[in-house]
Amino acid sequence: MRKAKVNFYPGLKGALPFSAADIVCGVDEAGRGPLAGPVFAAAVILDPKRPIDGLRDSKKLTEARRNELAPLIREHALAWAVAACSHHEIDTINILQATMLAMRRAVEALSTPPTLALIDGNRCPVMLVRSLAIVEGDDKVLAISAASILAKTARDAALVALHGQYPDYGFDQHKGYGTALHLERLRLHGPSPVHRRSYAPVRALLAQAGAGLPPAAGVNVELFA
Repeated sequence: MRKAKVNFYPGLKGALPFSAADIVCGVDEAGRGPLAGPVFAAAVILDPKRPIDGLRDSKKLTEARRNELAPLIREHALAWAVAACSHHEIDTINILQATMLAMRRAVEALSTPPTLALIDGNRCPVMLVRSLAIVEGDDKVLAISAASILAKTARDAALVALHGQYPDYGFDQHKGYGTALHLERLRLHGPSPVHRRSYAPVRALLAQAGAGLPPAAGVNVELFA
């Protein structure tokens, strides 16, 4: 009995805006909102011969399920890559530009060059590869779902590692997000070296302490279209 073909684009209605000959990668980010640590992005080219059950927006999966799917994605995908922009880069060029840069780095790191990048959201990074932004793409395109899972699990692991360096802040619990616990620890201990100085809660604490933002490094780039 012939297996049913997997629909890699379950949420896209009507004709696909690209051809079957395209090598398509999905791209997503994780970590725009947190007050500390890097922002991550991942790019994934899925293998139609090795489908992965259960792919969906990483935010709609439990942590345990994300951790189950991530190694399957790395094993079964035709190509995958994860990239990041540091807290310093975020403070220098802003979070939107840093997110676009992380996405571009992930696409450029793929071992198989794609001909089209499908980007979650409403903006595309400036790249040599043709790109298309898809709002809520992490629930409409399986390759973007896979990328969202890799980006999220990589970032969570990075914040757990940062907890080992800065145990006072509870990074292993809140992953840098502005929870009540995190804000309490921030007020108690002040910002760590990996906190994002350009984010309002951190900036307010620095202002109270009489410390300002570090000067920007003179970066002036256009990273999104």
